[in-house]
Amino acid sequence: MPSSGDVVLAEVQFTDTFEVKSRPAVVLFEELGNIVIAGITSNTSMKGVKLTKKDGAIKDSIIKTNYIFTITENAIKKKLFSLNKQKKIELYEDINNKLSNLK
Repeated sequence: MPSSGDVVLAEVQFTDTFEVKSRPAVVLFEELGNIVIAGITSNTSMKGVKLTKKDGAIKDSIIKTNYIFTITENAIKKKLFSLNKQKKIELYEDINNKLSNLK
């Protein structure tokens, strides 16, 4: 079972099509077999949390904190690496700030 902060390769369905592709994502949490993830993009001009080669990424990327969804464990193809404690704190603070600003 994946853990919070694991960066995985997962089969995800895009919101604007029925297409399913393998994409990197970070596990936010797992509960009752449901795994909540945030997508990762190599488009560094997008908003989100920076993920660098130093953090373990193949290339500099962005964790898209506006692209959060739920998958099942069988959608995860493999674990790539895990975020360090500081990067996890940064990620959860960014998500918390977004949620706190909702009115």
